[in-house]
Amino acid sequence: MSWGTELWDQFDNLEKHTQWGIDILEKYIKFVKERTEIELSYAKQLRNLAKKYQPKKNSKEEEEYRYTACKAFLSTLNEMNDYAGQHEVISENMTSNITVELARYVQELKQERKSYFHDGRKAQQHIEICWKQLESSKRRFERDCKEADRAQQYFEKMDADINVTKADVEKARQQAQVRHQMAEDSKADYSSILQKFNHEQHEYYYTHIPNIFQKIQEMEERRIVRIGESMKTYAEVDRQVIPIIGKCLDEIVKAAESIDQKNDSQLVIEAYKSGFEPPGDIEFEDYTQPMKRTVSDNSLSNSRGEGKPELKFGGKSKGKLWPFIKKNKLMSLLTSPHQPPPPPPASASPSAVPNGPQSPKQQKEPLSHRFNEFMVSKPKIHCFRSLKRGGATPEDFSNLPPEQRRKKLQQKVDELNKEIQKEMDQRDAITKMKDVYLKNPQMGDPASLDHKLTEVSQNIEKLRLEAQKFEAWLAEVEGRLPARSEQARRQSGMFDAQNPATVNSCAQDRESSPDGSYTEEQSQEGEGKVLATDFDDEFDEEEPLPAIGTCKALYTFEGQNEGTISVAEGETLYVIEEDKGDGWTRIRRNEDEEGYVPTSYVEVYLDKNAKGAKTYI
Repeated sequence: MSWGTELWDQFDNLEKHTQWGIDILEKYIKFVKERTEIELSYAKQLRNLAKKYQPKKNSKEEEEYRYTACKAFLSTLNEMNDYAGQHEVISENMTSNITVELARYVQELKQERKSYFHDGRKAQQHIEICWKQLESSKRRFERDCKEADRAQQYFEKMDADINVTKADVEKARQQAQVRHQMAEDSKADYSSILQKFNHEQHEYYYTHIPNIFQKIQEMEERRIVRIGESMKTYAEVDRQVIPIIGKCLDEIVKAAESIDQKNDSQLVIEAYKSGFEPPGDIEFEDYTQPMKRTVSDNSLSNSRGEGKPELKFGGKSKGKLWPFIKKNKLMSLLTSPHQPPPPPPASASPSAVPNGPQSPKQQKEPLSHRFNEFMVSKPKIHCFRSLKRGGATPEDFSNLPPEQRRKKLQQKVDELNKEIQKEMDQRDAITKMKDVYLKNPQMGDPASLDHKLTEVSQNIEKLRLEAQKFEAWLAEVEGRLPARSEQARRQSGMFDAQNPATVNSCAQDRESSPDGSYTEEQSQEGEGKVLATDFDDEFDEEEPLPAIGTCKALYTFEGQNEGTISVAEGETLYVIEEDKGDGWTRIRRNEDEEGYVPTSYVEVYLDKNAKGAKTYI
């Protein structure tokens, strides 16, 4: 069916309909444009989400991604980036294949529509002009006919009147003839214009308007086809990325299936294994004996037993330290002075108490309570105070347990070997370039590479020395691990004993703690030697804690337990750590003598401006 024949009289409605069609096309373009914006926004949000959960470089999070579950999560994040990329592809393809193309087509469509309706209006104006000409000739013909009739009637009237002269009659006759001639001319003109109008009208309704409407119909049908093709393209753009999105999802599933819980459990062991052995059994201590309490060799205090010199605070030899296992916490629970300090004597004079105030006594508590506290508490690592105050990590990683230290050293050795290999490759490349220059001097001066070659050789030598240093530390640690023989461990201990200069104040700080958290008796085998601390040589020398005030002893106190210090009445000493609420104050007499005394036995004068001064409530 043709619009030209069926809708010949619906020019205005067709004009409205075609404008509506263009509006629909523009609405679809707007829809696709908003869809592309949503895809871009979604892709951006997905990328930001993946970036947000990416491990930060040189951080603890990066180390966590050794575990298979974390690796799978990282793979998921990477696949999400690819997934987001496909949504960006959707946006780009829809923009280029639909939005841009349809926007250009709409502009062409508007111009084409404007041209067709301009031709239609021009045809309308022409037929209207013809119609006006016809009406004008028709009115003129009508007027002339009426004038001719009136002139004829006037002539006949004058001819019948006997009183009218012959001249007047002749004049009326001539006037009537003129009017009749004018009427005939108007009739001929009217007839000619009418024929012309009918021809133009026939052309208008059967030729011009059908042709114009047919073109408009074809234009509208092309618009409909074009919007349908755009909808197909819209679906195809989505369908094209489905295989890639499917691959992304398959990779996520594959990453999830690669999770190995056993491997992760093994990595936890490797990450946190200290290399120490569990503490031995605690011997029964008989309190029914009417003698001064002594601690067995297998307990974790620093008593050396009968006939052995007692280890004094600040001495150069120290009991074996266990700074990284809960054994030290158990020891701190089973040995004083975690118990409340003794009350001050009734009299300020030492004579009031014949033997003077006793050192803090251990309060009896059920052993189960001690073990419960041991199990829920974390060990106090006093030797890390310097690190907590911002000190640098030792170069040899001596702040770590043996197993962790070994892994760090091995990692450092591997890194140095990679750097050495890289420098060697660079040296080989420079050497080859120099050979080329020697064979072809026009390509360059061989002497210009000597400086660079020397520099690379020096770097290789420095790296080799550095690697040898870390390999020595690594060999030392591997000789002391519990997985080795007992003989190897003893040799490691003897090696430490031969290097007393490396025993630093950090270890002193551990031993001086009132809970004796890091001191252990000599081995259960009852050897006569006092083994040196396994880790004293692994900590850098640390400055002693600064004094935060002074104190005056009100009473004499004989410090007999680990971590305490004896003072005489009236003696003035330095305060290096204020009472934390447990009834003990840490003081210092000189560089080698410091320890804890009951707070009630001294009068403290704090310097509020001293570095490190703080009050515990």
